[in-house]
Formats: sequence, C-alpha cells, structure tokens
Amino acid sequence: MDAPFPLSEPSVIRLFLANGSPDGLRLVEKSGWIGCAALFPRSRFPELRGRPELKRTGVYLLFGDTVDQQLPQVYIGEGDPVVNRLIQHFREKDFWSHAIVFTSRDENLHKAHLQNLEAALIRLARSANRCQLINANVPEEPSLSEIDQAETKLFLSQLLSVLNILGVGVFQRPAPATRSTPIFHAEAKGLRAEGYETDQGFVVRSGSESPVEVAPSCMASIMALRNQLKEQGTLKESSGKLVLTQDYLFSSPSQAATVMLARAANGRTEWKMNDGRSLKQLQDAALEREAVSATS
Repeated sequence: MDAPFPLSEPSVIRLFLANGSPDGLRLVEKSGWIGCAALFPRSRFPELRGRPELKRTGVYLLFGDTVDQQLPQVYIGEGDPVVNRLIQHFREKDFWSHAIVFTSRDENLHKAHLQNLEAALIRLARSANRCQLINANVPEEPSLSEIDQAETKLFLSQLLSVLNILGVGVFQRPAPATRSTPIFHAEAKGLRAEGYETDQGFVVRSGSESPVEVAPSCMASIMALRNQLKEQGTLKESSGKLVLTQDYLFSSPSQAATVMLARAANGRTEWKMNDGRSLKQLQDAALEREAVSATS
C-alpha cells in the first residue's frame, strides 16, 4: 500500500473515559471516520477483555519502555477478533505496558483489510526508525480490489491522524522543508549537521555529520538513543565520523543537537542560520513582531 495521503480538513475528536479515569480505558472517535481507537494500560486488560471493541476484528499496537532504551518498544498485530491475540500476548509477552486497538464501528473490516493495515504499519515504523520494532518480519499483503484498497488507505490515514493527536509519533516521517522554511546548522569538531523545525519536532537532514566519540556531558539516555540509531543504520560510521542516512525527526531541537553534537546542548541556541541568528533569536523576534501587531 502506498503512503497514506495527508488529511488537512477540520475535524472533531471525541474522547470518552470509559472508567472515569484518564489513565484507564479511553475510547477515541473522529468525525467522518468509521473507526474507533481503544487505549488502555496492560493492568486493565483482564477486566476489559469482554468489551465489545475488543471482540471485533482490528489491528493493535503494544507499547513498552525499558530502563536502558530511549526509543519505545512496539509490536504491531491484527486479530479476528482482537481479544484472542491480546490474551495470548498478555500471557506470553512481558515487554508491553499499554495497548491501542483500532476497529471499525460498523464492523466492516475483514481479514484482508487487517493484513494490509498491519503490513503498512510495520513498513511505516521501519521507515521512520522512531521505535524499537518487535516484529521480526513484514507480512505479505493479500490482494484487494480497487475499492477495498481505497477504503483501507483511508482507514490508515485516519488511524495515523488519531495516533498523532494522541502523541504517538513512531510512524511519523519528517515533514519536508519548503522554500520559506529556515534551515539551521550546528557544528562540532569540524563536522556539520543541518536541520529545520516542524510542528512535530526538529528534523535533521540526511548527510548530517556527528562525532563518533561522546563527551562526558552527554546524558545516558542520549547515548542509548545514539546506539539505537547506529544499530538501525540511521547513524552510520564512515571515515571516522557518524553520518545520518535519512532525514530524521527528533522530539525537540535540544534532543537533535545533543545527539548530533555528542554532548550536552541547548538546541535553541546551538542551531543557527548562516547569518548567525540562532533558533531562539528567530523565535524571539517572531514573538516581538506578533506582540507589536497585536497592539497596533
């Protein structure tokens, strides 16, 4: 399946706290979408296994964190119904602490839809390299009619939109820079990295360079992230330096700067334009202009 097309129309999100707790079962619906998302912590699963949302066909994501890992662990699967697969994972997989299940409210998803959605999500996660993917293989996609392909693509686009709203960015590829996007650079030991800020975080461009050795000031979590990026091939050693092999979306300018400079860094001041202005100076100037405009 091709990459999902962007959704830019205004929409309404409905969030229902089924247990009355923001940390319990949360059901999410989106205007114009036949789907429903159910989010819940692992500890709640035994009491939730009888919920109608889990008795439908659907795709699911299992999330987990470990002490020494910076990127979240993710497992992607499909089930008909979902609850049977979750029972198996509850007994056999210890890593996950939360789950998100996506089903269709009109129960119109069938096995081929699910297999296509599962395969597409695994490919997107591998392409983004923003998680530690537990899945070993990408499943084969079954053949779908042209109509079913369009329906599945739309469902996937809406699913990803809901995930972004919920702050789950493991499938996000960087938004491309436009002609008006300010481009910044940061340098360390004669090596140069370039990037730009987006609504999702800070994008460092492919080909950006980073020192191999890490300074003592670099936090353990950043060293763990660098190691994971090297294991994934996102940072690759070449001629005594590390080179970024793809445009990569970091959660913040400071995370991007610390990873690429291999030392503690304030991204707001480290990332600079060619004229010497820092990201902080650019943002401060924009705030001043808006303040003046508001009072005029």
